[in-house]
Amino acid sequence: MTAARMWGIPLPMGFVRSEGVHVSVRAPRTRPRGSGVTGHRLTDPRAGAVMRFGVPVIDAATTWCHLASLLTHDDLVAAADHLVLNPAKQHPGDPRPYLTTEHLQKRVESYHGPGARAARLALVDVRYGSESRPETLLRLMLQRAGLPEPELNVDVFDDDGRWIGRFDQVHRAWKILVEYDGEQHRLDDRQYDRDEVKIEDAIQAGWAVVRIRKGAMRSGGATAIARAERAFRARGWLPGR
Repeated sequence: MTAARMWGIPLPMGFVRSEGVHVSVRAPRTRPRGSGVTGHRLTDPRAGAVMRFGVPVIDAATTWCHLASLLTHDDLVAAADHLVLNPAKQHPGDPRPYLTTEHLQKRVESYHGPGARAARLALVDVRYGSESRPETLLRLMLQRAGLPEPELNVDVFDDDGRWIGRFDQVHRAWKILVEYDGEQHRLDDRQYDRDEVKIEDAIQAGWAVVRIRKGAMRSGGATAIARAERAFRARGWLPGR
């Protein structure tokens, strides 16, 4: 868990002080103990440590494999999407992606510890381009419902070649955009204004825009799925096509 936090992996639970710090050592060393410290003995022979912000941390691919016994399928996919993302804006001193999908696949193939089967199943659904945990969860909900797979966070242009913006899920064949509308979009006035202009420009260019908020993803995402499916059917999509 501590390694996951150090890699910035989006976990379903926020950090609380009672979680403490998890520290791993290799056998035959004794597991560390202390107030707020949970000790582990590593048996994974391919686990390695890298320096991150001046602290030795288990490498990103191994961290993900070790999370496979703790997270649900969708959250495990979201964790991998985070690790393989090459964001549009890089943070100085923290180059990304942390690993490639090819690197992750090779590590999963060599991993035989707890959660190995879950890791292999989750790897099938990992995609490059998802920029947040909710975006990944929404994508998986819609795909599980049989809707088409999108391009993720790519640029969209109008018929004159003018850039409209980047969108979460792009379906060019049906000219449909699906956007997860998170809290930051509503609370940041500048971001909100930019989003509104982007959405208006997309609609003017003939795109159908489906904006999904957190509430629509509750109860298995029934509301989100229904709204997205309605947009697809309006554009001529039929199940199985």
